[in-house]
Amino acid sequence: MTDESSGWVSLFSGGKDSSWALYRALESGLPVERLLTVHPEGDSYMYHVPATDLAALAAESVGVPLVEVEPDDFAAGDADDAGAQGDRELAVLEDALTDLGFDVTGVTAGAVESEFQTSRIEAMCERLDADLFAPLWREDPGELARAMLDAGFEIRIIAVAAYGLDESWLGRTLDADALADLEALNDEYGVHVLGEGGEFETLVTDGPHMDRPIELEYETEWDGTRGTIRVEDAWLV
Repeated sequence: MTDESSGWVSLFSGGKDSSWALYRALESGLPVERLLTVHPEGDSYMYHVPATDLAALAAESVGVPLVEVEPDDFAAGDADDAGAQGDRELAVLEDALTDLGFDVTGVTAGAVESEFQTSRIEAMCERLDADLFAPLWREDPGELARAMLDAGFEIRIIAVAAYGLDESWLGRTLDADALADLEALNDEYGVHVLGEGGEFETLVTDGPHMDRPIELEYETEWDGTRGTIRVEDAWLV
């Protein structure tokens, strides 16, 4: 953290997409002063859900201070449609950004194809007079995945919810073999290679932007059609 009164904020869950946006921002020399994680309660239209509690460990490895919006602060409430719910969820993020104590000059986001998320983040940035850095936006999913692996990202699959993804995927490393399998599942069932449709969620356990890798001890939870890992312990090596 510098003494500057302004800087960039990286929207951060610890998953591959937000981590890639952060990595690309740091690589580009953007002054990222904070990471910001929203911990939604239950399902969310705007935010990555599983294992966001590990974002603090990832942030420690990255070396950038983390601001966390806890579930009690996530007052999305009841909404009668997805758009209204998305707006309510975004308000929590916008409030957190305005309460940071410095001028937010830019925001990084890991959106790939979701107009629902990106249009709302763009509008928020306009209201905050902040730039938006979204290096994954509209890029080819397979090429993005290969770029992450080539850069040295270690990516663990922590939740699955799509036909073709069984319990064996829980805890699996997203490496070249897994990517080839995902591309085959995309051809056969339409599974998004990056899980953009919620088919799977990830945690980045190591990368060039991290000082130390994350190690996990976990159990798997599987209901027959979808599942997640339940982390019992996690630490930096």
